[in-house]
Amino acid sequence: MAWYDKILSPLYDVVSWIMWAFHSLFAPILGPDSGFTWALSIVGLVVVIRIVLIPLFVRQIRASRNMALIQPKVKELQKKYGGDRERMGQELMKLYKESGTNPFSSCMPILLQSPIFIALFRVLDGAAHKIVRGRGLNQELVNSLSDATLFGAKISDKFIGADSLNVQIVTVVLILLMTATTFTTQRQLMRKNMPPEALTGQFAQQQKILLYVLPVVFAVGGVNFPIGVLIYWFTTNVWTMGQQFWVIRRNPAPGSPAFEAYQKRKGGKGARSGLAALIPGTKETPNGATPAVTDNGEAATPAPTVKRVQPQRLPRSKRKSR
Repeated sequence: MAWYDKILSPLYDVVSWIMWAFHSLFAPILGPDSGFTWALSIVGLVVVIRIVLIPLFVRQIRASRNMALIQPKVKELQKKYGGDRERMGQELMKLYKESGTNPFSSCMPILLQSPIFIALFRVLDGAAHKIVRGRGLNQELVNSLSDATLFGAKISDKFIGADSLNVQIVTVVLILLMTATTFTTQRQLMRKNMPPEALTGQFAQQQKILLYVLPVVFAVGGVNFPIGVLIYWFTTNVWTMGQQFWVIRRNPAPGSPAFEAYQKRKGGKGARSGLAALIPGTKETPNGATPAVTDNGEAATPAPTVKRVQPQRLPRSKRKSR
């Protein structure tokens, strides 16, 4: 056993046990050796891991948003203390503290998920060579995983070294899906949840570079990933995209397009609730009073309210003139 296998051994156990649990759930329905059974087991692994990482993901979204929002202030500090690196660092740390921003929070979910990704890669790579990694799987299950096929391709197969067209087609499709979801997720964050002033400057340039570089990295690296790992990565991208959409919709950054859409939705809901209260047959009007109803069931037109004018005392000079 290699030294890194000894370090990752606990993660092998976690990954293999979760996959075993979902395999036991789907095997009676789809068959124990079905590729769909093992694919759904990998999807179940993603769901479990991402649910555990939800608090960190929310922090990541907020940290990325805060980093974008404070960029105008960062520019001011760069102009003011550009020649003094020590003072610049002190002022930046002070700004991060005041705004509640942690520049490392945006990387935490990826960093924490990376060992799981590596562990899954090693488990599937071992299965391709009929090697058991993780106490959740035995030799029989590893052989089943290794030989399970999905659309004519084994889950343990890779694009590199593929001996059939089916393997190449399945891997290419999954790589394209993985790349597209990575690009869409990053673009959604930049275009919907950042105000226009945050799309300029060094931080924005870094985000734009990542927007195009990350999909290329995944596309190039994906040719050496087993199909099971591609399923894992595509599924986690879809989860991230949906989770990010929900967070941006419910808690958008002020000044961003998502925030304007949020304000419009709030205004529309308020208008609809006000109209609903005036619809005939409703029990109460907006102020809580019961509306008047005519004999045919229609809402009666309320009588105009007449404001009483209090008489005023005229000055003595005007009374004499009268």
